[in-house]
Amino acid sequence: MSETGRHADVPEETLPSGRDGAHGDVATRENPFADPGLPPHEHRIQDIDEKAAKRSERTVALFFVVSMLATIGFIASYVIFPIDKIIYVWPLGHISALNFALGLTLGVALFCIGAGAVHWARTLMSDVEVAQERHPIEAEPEVKAKVMADFREGAAESGMGRRKLIRNTMFGALALVPLSGVVLLRDLGPLPEKKLRTTGWKKGIRLVNQSTNLPLRPEDIAVGSLTFAKPEGLEEDDHEFHSKIAKDALMLVRIQPQNIKDKQELEWSHEGIVAYSKICTHVGCPISLYEQQTHHVLCPCHQSTFDLSDGGRVIFGPAGHALPQLHITVKDGYLEAVSDFAEPVGPSFWERG
Repeated sequence: MSETGRHADVPEETLPSGRDGAHGDVATRENPFADPGLPPHEHRIQDIDEKAAKRSERTVALFFVVSMLATIGFIASYVIFPIDKIIYVWPLGHISALNFALGLTLGVALFCIGAGAVHWARTLMSDVEVAQERHPIEAEPEVKAKVMADFREGAAESGMGRRKLIRNTMFGALALVPLSGVVLLRDLGPLPEKKLRTTGWKKGIRLVNQSTNLPLRPEDIAVGSLTFAKPEGLEEDDHEFHSKIAKDALMLVRIQPQNIKDKQELEWSHEGIVAYSKICTHVGCPISLYEQQTHHVLCPCHQSTFDLSDGGRVIFGPAGHALPQLHITVKDGYLEAVSDFAEPVGPSFWERG
């Protein structure tokens, strides 16, 4: 007799079946591989032994406390270890003590939060399996109410309200670990302090031609010409040359004194020689285009235009401030600075008064 024939003589209820009712589907000839349903729930030791539950609670709390201590250690590392301190760590070799301390403490802080959460979920939170048939995306009011009820029940079973030790230490760990990110902001660079307000110019510093590297005399500046200068003593082989010239770069033009409109500009000049910062006040591009008939200088990046006969004020473009002027004079036949710029050079920034 064929296999099909044999099955035809056997009642459906005698075929192998899974759990009936809410636990699974009944196997039939048409569906011999039915869903067997969920296995019987097995209680954990923490579910039946309160001492075991307390041990798990203390273990979770310990993870969170260690995370807090590691975060404090992360912050303390910035104070304890200088940035140039090198240590030997096997098998890594010679590495930065600061980087090693930061990586170790932050790794422990994050690991302990994760380990504590996992141990809490596996040993103390409810692990009863809940099966629910699929339903349409648009939930009925009854379904929504059931979801909220399930959520409240799950929140109650998590023990957040009853197990205060876990809750408090978890909140402490989560509150402290973001401080690591705040401290990491310190690595964006050194604090500016007053570096944005000061340059290499000060009283008695001679103006040096940036092309010839020779001190400038008044007769070296011709009417209608544009000359670039730097402070005396600033050399191109200086390892800080580029960071310093970005603030110290100077341009000089000679204008007939009767054509200078701004009173302070006239007082800060010498025989019509005016000195202005070469750095555009928009985004810091170097200004290099001069129109001698109008006494205008143009920034090639975004076409900001400044009038050097009227206090370096902006007459066109996105720049928000006039070019800072350097007060100059002549001593022993050479041009020199009387003081630093009266205001910060370059782009506008939040401290500009």
